[in-house]
Amino acid sequence: WFGFFLTYTRGSKALEVAFTSVFRFNARLRLHTGAIVYRMSYPAQMGSEFKMVWLLALISAIAMSASPMLMLIGSIIGAQLASNAQLATMPIALMVVGTAFGVLPASRGMARFGRKKTFLAFTGLGITATLLAGQALALGSFTLFCASSAVLGIANAAMHQIRFAAMECVPLEKGPTAASIIMCAGIVAAFLGPEMALWGQHLDSVPFRGSFWLGMVGFFTAGLLLLFYVPAERFGQEHHGQARPLREMLSNPSLILAMASGTVAFVVMSFVMTATPISMHIHNGYSMEDTKWVIQSHIAAMFLPSLLTAWLFKAFSIRGLMIAGLGCYGLTIVIGLSDATVMGFWGQLVMLGIGWNFLFVAGTALLPMSYEGGEQHKAQALNDTAIFSSQAIASLSAGLAVSLLSWESILLLCLLPIAAMIGALAWNRKQL
Repeated sequence: WFGFFLTYTRGSKALEVAFTSVFRFNARLRLHTGAIVYRMSYPAQMGSEFKMVWLLALISAIAMSASPMLMLIGSIIGAQLASNAQLATMPIALMVVGTAFGVLPASRGMARFGRKKTFLAFTGLGITATLLAGQALALGSFTLFCASSAVLGIANAAMHQIRFAAMECVPLEKGPTAASIIMCAGIVAAFLGPEMALWGQHLDSVPFRGSFWLGMVGFFTAGLLLLFYVPAERFGQEHHGQARPLREMLSNPSLILAMASGTVAFVVMSFVMTATPISMHIHNGYSMEDTKWVIQSHIAAMFLPSLLTAWLFKAFSIRGLMIAGLGCYGLTIVIGLSDATVMGFWGQLVMLGIGWNFLFVAGTALLPMSYEGGEQHKAQALNDTAIFSSQAIASLSAGLAVSLLSWESILLLCLLPIAAMIGALAWNRKQL
């Protein structure tokens, strides 16, 4: 994050370029008297060009930390508050449902009022959600806690659009680099969120109430940083074209493949990840520390490959990256069927995270190539609605599955969406 402060405060150009070179494929690392020096062929203006991208990355890291926090403790709190054990994962599922319902309002708000105002409004929703969650714990109300989770999901719908805002801040050919920087912000959120859960666990006499207070501070800080955000000028210049009818847009196999890649990425990941804390902590008796470590490692694995985005696309291509993602999901199932130890869960969730990254990044990169001018908001809303609606179904199903089925059966059910993605790849044989 030195990169952000150096860039945003117009710090040393040498250090600024040194940090940003990690996102360039042909960067070379050298050591001189204990100092790290990066050499690369990126243009010198990359720092100022990516100024807003770094700011958005920091905002994303802070605001999105509430999601992994809820992923870790949501089902555990649900198991304590719910009258029926099968409803334990309901808070996490409703967060995803909220995200699905929030996509369309977020997209329309950005089209009408602009990115900045919409981001600020949804950040306010995040503050409201975390305060409601803390109050729900104080009252012991499962219903109110579920409602707060849904509101948090709605807030997340706008935060997920940050990747598109970042891509608009740079020339089209540098869009994947901007997206990868935003994805890397998830690494910070992956560790910050679960740590917030444990830091706040005993801040108040009500367990975990303080965790949501920390989440509120995160959203408030993100809102303050958004005051410095200046949307790209071209954002307001891309609406002149007339969007085609939805049926005509969906006749494009590339759009279907992009949506399928993101949807399968989230369905498999959410189904397995949502069930993991209950399976580890409640069914297998592993400690909260072990469970936290596995979830943190999983979320880090979701975003760390983004550091190698340029190399991955050069080595695999979009289509190859999708196939590699499916291969990682296959390894997740194999490890899960053979090893139920803490390290076995760790291996499963790490491969699950890498597979998610490959499929989601490939789908995100393909999406801008699959629609025409003036259709970006319609296509982005359609894509995210498909993704988060399917993810909501997967999260809701996970609670029922983990209470009725064995862990091995849960993993085998993941073969269905994997088979659907293979079918989408077979239908679209275009070289990508």
